[in-house]
Amino acid sequence: MLGSTVAAAATVAPRFVHASVKETLKVGLIGCGGRGTGAAMDCAGADPSVEIWAMGDLFPDRLNGSRNQLRDNLKERYKVADDHAFSGWDAFEKVAKTDVDIIILATPPGFRPAHLAAAIAAGKHVFMEKPVAVDAPGIHSVYESSDSATKKGLCIVAGTQRRHDLAYRECMNRIHDGQMGDVVASYAYWNQGGLWMNPRQPNWTDMEWQLRNWLYFSWLSGDHIVEQHVHNIDVCNWAMNAHPVKAISLAGRQCRTDAAYGHIFDHFATEFEYANGAKMISMCRQIDGTASRVSESIIGTKGTSNANTRIVGENAWRFDGDRPNPYVQEHRHLIEAIKSGKPINEGRQVADATFTAILGRMAAYTGQEVTWDQGLASKEVLAPKVLQFGEVPVAAVAHPGQTKLI
Repeated sequence: MLGSTVAAAATVAPRFVHASVKETLKVGLIGCGGRGTGAAMDCAGADPSVEIWAMGDLFPDRLNGSRNQLRDNLKERYKVADDHAFSGWDAFEKVAKTDVDIIILATPPGFRPAHLAAAIAAGKHVFMEKPVAVDAPGIHSVYESSDSATKKGLCIVAGTQRRHDLAYRECMNRIHDGQMGDVVASYAYWNQGGLWMNPRQPNWTDMEWQLRNWLYFSWLSGDHIVEQHVHNIDVCNWAMNAHPVKAISLAGRQCRTDAAYGHIFDHFATEFEYANGAKMISMCRQIDGTASRVSESIIGTKGTSNANTRIVGENAWRFDGDRPNPYVQEHRHLIEAIKSGKPINEGRQVADATFTAILGRMAAYTGQEVTWDQGLASKEVLAPKVLQFGEVPVAAVAHPGQTKLI
């Protein structure tokens, strides 16, 4: 389901949930595409007390398709009555007003700040997919909602599943314990071929066409450095226990140039610098026929690591334990925190990772070196001023050296 505004979201009345004393946990899903449906399945797989209770999406066909899939797979744990299944622009508000305990946010990222605000205002625990915003104002909104969740004792877990992967967690513990010495550099890669595209249909307005191809419009996805590469960027921030202070980038739109692919770039190569002088080299690409690499590398003064299964150097190590599905583990960790009454809140953490990726995009689009503070001070809101079906002009393709940071 897609959203209206943060202001509208904030009108939902707060309601506190004490899920730790409940036999079942009722889950509401906002955003019923493939990722949202998969997240609902993963949540149900994480704990037998979970029931899917309410669902919402802008498009009725997406809502109904997801309902059928969850009904078929979850059987008696699918409890979504017709009066708890919503479509339309306000579907996210309607889900938030139901008596669910947890809300899964899985719409295109441009709507995440408003939907998070609505969920926290309604007193719900949240699982939200990454990334969590597409521009600096959205990041500030997520910071505010995350701080509000802390004050209310609510949990927020993000879909940066590497943070919940037992191999990554053990490796990072060793890095943070100093077994690789000081971290002096890192490398982040998400290089692959192209992704799906839905050809425009004659009956689609500009808005519907963009929403059904949300990957290719920065107001919805943030560009693929934000939407996809945020995973690898987050791992490097995790290793550093920090976010970068500036970025410079070489990027463009070379192969995927047809208007069907909106206005985003198809490749980025970015250097991020941290406050201590350490660098992260980041590369991401979506171009058919090119070499694939999706990985992270951490460089220390006493060794190197792939950030998850091994360390090479003075304190060599290799992971050999059980490694449960991290897409399920992230929901398990959320539910364990709710039931124990010991809230966890990953809101600011994932917002920092998201903004690191946005900073890289800002540097790429402008062709300038951009500092963290300069980027975070940006007032540019990428979304259209009015969210409704109809005409929505496509933003111009960014031109490094001419595009300005607003």
